[in-house]
Amino acid sequence: MKAFLDFFPVVLFFIVFKFSDVFTATAVAIVATVAQIAWLKYKFGKVETMQWVSLGVIVIFGGATLISHDETFIKFKPSVLYILMALALIIGEYGFGKNFLKQLMSSQVQVEDSVWRVLVNAWGVFFLGMSVLNLWVAYNFDTDTWVNFKMFGGMGLMFVFVLGQAVYLSKYLQHDEPEAQEVGPLDPKLESSEPSNKSHPT
Repeated sequence: MKAFLDFFPVVLFFIVFKFSDVFTATAVAIVATVAQIAWLKYKFGKVETMQWVSLGVIVIFGGATLISHDETFIKFKPSVLYILMALALIIGEYGFGKNFLKQLMSSQVQVEDSVWRVLVNAWGVFFLGMSVLNLWVAYNFDTDTWVNFKMFGGMGLMFVFVLGQAVYLSKYLQHDEPEAQEVGPLDPKLESSEPSNKSHPT
């Protein structure tokens, strides 16, 4: 349910854009994000920090798009969010010694700190790369292509990256079962020697 809600505003933005324009889609995305945060607060009693940040970014850049009637602002929004997430991970790890991925996932995944550090670095680089890629698409293609990339390209790359992370983690989550000791045939010399029942001649 939570995973679906994370993509809810993006999906609505895509659908409304296809039937209307980028400005109507932006207004719907702002309302959808506010509704998303309100539902999470009501249902789970708390909202993650990055979800609050996402709300702030969509309200600021989406609002600027609507006020100025300039779609450039909403195209910047994903890149700004990616950069903020990358900085949060990298600064948390190297500036404050806090691995936010470990804090988020340690109850489900138990691995060494060195593995968590690799994951944080990978996510940081991925988010920075996505930020640059989003701007490249926004500036080199039309708005329709950018919206398609935001919906399918961004989500597709995220899925592939998460899959790669799962493969990497699987190397450290494999627990080999202790092999059962094979019991071979008894050594004839170790067979129990019963006392002979033969009667001695008298």
